Amino acid sequence: MRHFRAAAAACLVLLSACAVNPPEDKRFPTSKDYPTTTMGRSSFTAGGNLGWRISSLATPSRDVPWRVVVVTGTPSWSEYWAPTLAKLPQTREMIVADRPGFSQSEPQQAVTEIAQQALALSPMLDGPAGQKVVLIGQSYGAPIATLMAAQHPDKVGALILMSGFFGDRGATAKRLMGLGAVASPLLPRDLKNAVAEVRGQAAQLPAVREALKGLRQPVIVLHGGRDTFVPPEAARALAESAGARYVEVAAGDHFLNACCVDDVLGAVETAIAASEAANRGSSSAAAR
Repeated sequence: MRHFRAAAAACLVLLSACAVNPPEDKRFPTSKDYPTTTMGRSSFTAGGNLGWRISSLATPSRDVPWRVVVVTGTPSWSEYWAPTLAKLPQTREMIVADRPGFSQSEPQQAVTEIAQQALALSPMLDGPAGQKVVLIGQSYGAPIATLMAAQHPDKVGALILMSGFFGDRGATAKRLMGLGAVASPLLPRDLKNAVAEVRGQAAQLPAVREALKGLRQPVIVLHGGRDTFVPPEAARALAESAGARYVEVAAGDHFLNACCVDDVLGAVETAIAASEAANRGSSSAAAR
């Protein structure tokens, strides 16, 4: 039984849309490996009067026109984004939260409603007047980010669906979730909550897909060509159905913020350029 539990935990950690080791594993850089002038940990109160304290990792506040907001996968561990925050240009700022139900964030139990997750994380979109947001939804976080973009079009200037999990499971995801379903009672809190989230996602996805089709912001579907959790063909189909731009990182897997930071930041700049071009076009049309 002990070996079974260890194997199940090791496999389910792979479902995090970040890396293959738990956040305390020092083989992967975390915020402790960088100075406080580069990033720091803080917290905010969840939106919608939910009252939860949500832990987050962010760059220092800067007087910049664009903020990058990341909605992570499951399990939700913001520390795996530390190398991306460290490489962010000074002309941007960035925040990544541990979603409700994970790591240092409240509550202890799983929050399986995607809409409630979107509501809880909405304070991350708040910034100085005139500042716009590039919203990245990673793996399980992609549907959550989609709802946030639909609900806050005045704040979200562009959306990136990175390794987006909209119910289509590749071979690795099927195998690991099958194991997780059996081992769930034996797993620690974060992994148990991750299993609960994935189990409850399917019935909520039709509404999310409709919201995605209705977005007016530029949308980029960013996916790894070697992703065995979510098949690239599913990501391409998602982009086509939503009228989004599809960008494939040929050598990338499901964890692009671990393997391919430059590609992630490149997608951010592409999304910003598309949003600014669209706004210029709208302004010109209004002037005419």
